[in-house]
Parts: sequence; C-alpha cells; structure tokens
Amino acid sequence: MLRLTNLSVPLDYTESSLRLLILQKLKLSSDQLLSFRVSRRSIDARNKADVHFVLSVDLSLKNEQAALRHAKNLSSVPGSVSLRFPTVRFDRPPLVVGAGPAGLFAALTLAKAGANPVLIERGKPVDRRTQDVLLLQEKGELDPDSNVQFGEGGAGAFSDGKLTCGIKSPHVRTILETFVAHGAPDDILIDQKPHIGTDRLKSTVASIREEIRSLGGTVLFETRLEELLIRGEHVEGAILNHKGERREFLTDTILLCIGHSARDTVQTLFSQGLRMEQKPFAMGVRIEHPRRMIDRSQYGAFAGHPSLGAASYKLICHTPDGRGVYTFCMCPGGEVIAAASQPGGVVTNGMSLHARNGENSNSALLVGVRPEDFGDTHPLAGFVLQRSIEKAAFRAGGGAFRAPAQRVEDFLAGKATRAFGKVTPSYRPGVTPADLRAVLPSFITEDLKKGIRAMNAQLLGFADPDAVLTGPETRSSSPVRFSRTSVGEAENLHGLFPVGEGAGYAGGIVSAAADGITAALKTLEKKQLF
Repeated sequence: MLRLTNLSVPLDYTESSLRLLILQKLKLSSDQLLSFRVSRRSIDARNKADVHFVLSVDLSLKNEQAALRHAKNLSSVPGSVSLRFPTVRFDRPPLVVGAGPAGLFAALTLAKAGANPVLIERGKPVDRRTQDVLLLQEKGELDPDSNVQFGEGGAGAFSDGKLTCGIKSPHVRTILETFVAHGAPDDILIDQKPHIGTDRLKSTVASIREEIRSLGGTVLFETRLEELLIRGEHVEGAILNHKGERREFLTDTILLCIGHSARDTVQTLFSQGLRMEQKPFAMGVRIEHPRRMIDRSQYGAFAGHPSLGAASYKLICHTPDGRGVYTFCMCPGGEVIAAASQPGGVVTNGMSLHARNGENSNSALLVGVRPEDFGDTHPLAGFVLQRSIEKAAFRAGGGAFRAPAQRVEDFLAGKATRAFGKVTPSYRPGVTPADLRAVLPSFITEDLKKGIRAMNAQLLGFADPDAVLTGPETRSSSPVRFSRTSVGEAENLHGLFPVGEGAGYAGGIVSAAADGITAALKTLEKKQLF
C-alpha cells in the first residue's frame, strides 16, 4: 500500500474525478490502479478565491516499486499499530476512577486484556442537560463539592467530541477507530479537524461502556472515591461511596482518571500524602460571533458550500509579558454552555452539535496563567484562584447561574455593557450585561484586549463591536500535576496510576484517551506472567 499526498481537489470532487487525477499525477494507465481511498482531508482557504481540499490518498498499484522510484509525494504506508496484550493475572480487579476519555479507554484496554476492570462514575447513567443539573444545585440537592455536571472524569467524554490533537501517539488511530466502531461518523478518520458532536457523542460513549461490560468489566454509576487504602508505599484499595453507602474495595491497582474538576478528590488525595505540584494553565472567556460572519471571513465567496460546513479558526497572539493569548476549543455553529461543578460559581465552556448549524460560533479566548500568579506556593493554590474567579462571576451574573457577558466594543473601551447588539448570547440559563473587569484579574483582561485587537488582523471581524464575551472559562486544563514515575505510578505510592487531564498529563479528548491506554498497558506489564 502506498500513500499519495498533497492532492489539491475542488470542493465538489467525485470519486471518478479523483481517480483520474491520481492516474494523471502518477502517469498510469487505468488498469494499473487497483484501489484507493482518502486517508486525510484538509481545507486550504489561504486564497479566498480558490478554497479547495487537500487530500492524502492510500492506494494499491500493480507495480508499486516502479511508482515509488518515479513519482513525487508518494511513499509506503506505515504499518498499523495494533494493541498486543500480555498474559496477566490480577488477584483482584483493577479500579478505574472516572469515566471521561482517559477512564473509558483505560477500562476498555484492561477489559480487552481480560483484566475485568471496575469503572466508577460519579454521575447518574442518564445523560442530564446542564439546566437540570443547575436546578438541582440551586435546590441544594447535589453534593456542593462534587463534580456534578458530568460525573468525575466525565466532562471530557461528554463535551462535543473535538478530536484534534498535536500528540504523536501510536494510539491515535486506535482511538478514532474505536469511536467509529461505536457510532461516530466515519469522517473523523480522515478529517484534519475531526468532530463528533455532542448529540452523537453521548450514544458513542454509552456504547463503549457497554463493550467494557460485555468483555467482563463492571461499570458503577453514582460511585465516588472517598479515600485510598494505603499500607506503607503501596495502595491496597479504596473506600467508595456507592449511592450513599460506603464500601471497601480491595485492589492493588487503581487508575486515577478523575478529570480536571474533581477538586474534592484531589484535596483528599493531597491530604493522604500524594505528591503534587503546581502547573501552568490558562483562563479567559468565550467569544461569540455570528456563524455566517466567521464563514465569510474564512471562506469568502465559498462560504455556505455544502462540502465545507461551518468554518473554524485557530488564532494566537504573543504578548509583551510573555503569557500569550490564544483561541481554544473552537465551536463552529455551536453554543456557550454552563459547566459549573459547585454551587455559587459560574464556569463556561463550548459545544457544537454534529450539524454545527447554530446561529453563532464561539471559542475559548485564553491567557496563560503561571504558578506565580496563584498567590501562594501551596500545590492546590491554582484551584483557589479558579474558585475565586468563578465566585466573582456568580456575583456579577446576579445569581441563578447566569453568566456575566460583555460586548467586545465595551470591553475594549473599559466600560460595562448595558445591552447587546446583533449577537445574541447563546449561554443558558442566560447572561447578565456586565463588566468582566469585576471577574477576571487585570493581567488577563489587559492581555485579552491586546489579543482581540491583534487577532482582528488575522481574522477579519474578530474584534466586531457586537461580538460577545461570556465568562469565565477557568477549566481549560488542571492547575495541578501529580508526580509520577517513568512507569506511570504515583511517585510515592505504588499501584496508583494518575492519568489524563486531572493528573496534569493531557489536554483534550484524544490526548487523555491515549494517556489512558498507555496507563492501562503499563499496569498490564506490571502484572505480566511471562
């Protein structure tokens, strides 16, 4: 099998037109091309008068060696990497804490190896809308310190399924193929910026859970890790709270996949002596523009072409203080959503359905935050900073989990917003016109101003006066990193494997899932019989 790269094709290309192009590029007769399939597809919109696709194509030829000698942009396809499992024995099933991408793929890997893992999830099995959760929070019917919105470790798995990542892991293809096998669209295997959509992702995640069960694993909902059972430098199990009942779970292998918002669990583990350290992260706001405006800015006259869909962007601005401003988790045709996990605090995030056909497009607009900004050397001081901003946002929003929001023109001018213009904020349960200087530290607001102005030169209309800033976005990643050894165990506790975003070792669905697979394989190596 060979791979032909850098094929420019029009947006309305067909299989037959692509076949002809391949034959022309390789100077082949029709009978020499046995088969082909698109393996990679990206959009080239640098020239707004000629927006087109750039493809990589895997193909089979009668005489591949001759073609390799004479053709440009042609190479052998690297062999696929498949997981191989050693023969292992666990005296007691391993425990996977958290059912986000790290936990799901760790548990699935262990289940495929016959390890019969137990996967615990703090939330309920029913996929609840954010508004329902917020209502329960206001009524005081949820644990005030729990990561209640999606369950411990579940927020990443129940986002909108953006699978873009910058890691070079051999597990990326396995992760994408697993999602497709469980109902995700086939396009994620070839698109440069793969996306599933919140509406498709929920059933996909549920299907992965069912496979874990079918392979001998156990999935327990409404189950919370309360403390570890430790003897010396070894983990011996955990105390779990299952539907209000405390249970002792004995095991010498625990994969900690708690996500970046399970603050109470992190606090408990810190009090039990686990080594942690501060790490940089980022905070800011969500910025919303009309989807059609972003489409026109990116695609020009090609905006609205059915092959393109809603346009995305990725922008970065270097600032004099060295922090930098960048966009993150861009949601074309999506909406800003509530992501609060504790009463009395407001947190925003973004999502898109698979169709990406909402009125607005939004993105996180973030500023780098350094440990010296935390105001304390305590390893968990970053959580305190996050929480103080979330509480300030709750106050600025006027309660009821309304979020403070501000027009870009007002934000740049340093004045509070009184009314919104042509962009209607999408955040639910609603926004309150405000001044974000009452919410965010000055080093963030000042850099955001610099970033918005600079990014307007990169994307026309980014600084549109009526664009809306809704905040705060405080949970882009964890401000804490668990110390772990080269074999993936906690530095001072054998048998405990900190994994994914919550441990400080990932930054998105795919990177967290890859870390989950890697951690599972390391636990299997430790238990290998021969």
